Amino acid sequence: MSLDTLVTQFQNKDEKAFEKLYAMYSNSMHGVIYNIVRDYDIAEEVMQDVFIKAWHKADSYNSGKGRFFTWLLNIARNAAIDKTRSKAFKNSGKNLNAEFFVDILESPENLNDKTDAIGITKFVKALGEKCKKIIEFLYFKGYTQKEAAEELDIPIGTIKTRNRNCIKDLRTMVLE
Repeated sequence: MSLDTLVTQFQNKDEKAFEKLYAMYSNSMHGVIYNIVRDYDIAEEVMQDVFIKAWHKADSYNSGKGRFFTWLLNIARNAAIDKTRSKAFKNSGKNLNAEFFVDILESPENLNDKTDAIGITKFVKALGEKCKKIIEFLYFKGYTQKEAAEELDIPIGTIKTRNRNCIKDLRTMVLE
């Protein structure tokens, strides 16, 4: 059976099609989600939610806009990011610090050939402490600017200015 036929049956709420697509894509979706949430059980829970959401929103998939796998992958990625931004997740202490992510980027088995992350550690370490904190909260922990301002007890305008300046500093360092 072709993937297009399977997807059409899925959109028509065929449970067998759901089971086949789940079997085809669940491991990939779990891997993507796990790389974001870094907890096996939470990744499992989010993955199941992703397939339920896809089931309920199957009519919104349009093959003319992209592959089914990509559509499902976007749902999974967004759900995982939403999970990391939830108050319960943040309070659970599951977030990782920036150093963990730098180590991931340095590991060659985690880089794809098109990613140029060589020397990222030296750029992050070259930042001042204020920049490290802002970047860690906004980019590595997934906080919004408002949440970072509350957590760091800094006015939101200061967060925005520091973020802009820190990214500018990083860009300058990388381009040198």
